[in-house]
Amino acid sequence: MTATTLRVTTPAATDIVLTRVFNAPRHLVFDTLTQPDLLKRWFGARGWHLVECEVDLRVGGSWRFVSMGPGNRRMGQGGVYHDVEAPGRLAYTESYDDQWAPGESLVTTVLTEHAGRTTLTSTLRYASPEVRDLVLAAPMERGVGEGYDRLDDVLTSL
Repeated sequence: MTATTLRVTTPAATDIVLTRVFNAPRHLVFDTLTQPDLLKRWFGARGWHLVECEVDLRVGGSWRFVSMGPGNRRMGQGGVYHDVEAPGRLAYTESYDDQWAPGESLVTTVLTEHAGRTTLTSTLRYASPEVRDLVLAAPMERGVGEGYDRLDDVLTSL
């Protein structure tokens, strides 16, 4: 896998796995996933930007993002951290204010480093195969891919 390729797989009926390699050490990748000042520089698809970013990075702590997109469209999402093991692992719940993806998902992100390159693997687990399929039918893959391209630019600048 090259450093600019997002791979999306569905290893289980309720899961989506996102994998991408970045040319950066995992402590920097972890920081870009958890520090509001860095998140605001990359999070979201092209045309979307975080206008609110709150992170209480501890087990039981909450997070909340509000993004602004084309036509001043707003999208809010948030959740609670279940596992925080810097710089290698994060697990948290995620739900959207508008419920475009109904209910709550569990996101587990693992960062592994080899020779200065970090593989980010996020497993998104949904309540049902129907919700997972709804997410797959949305432009999620494009949006995540564009966000990770922006993340790559931030990592290059650090």
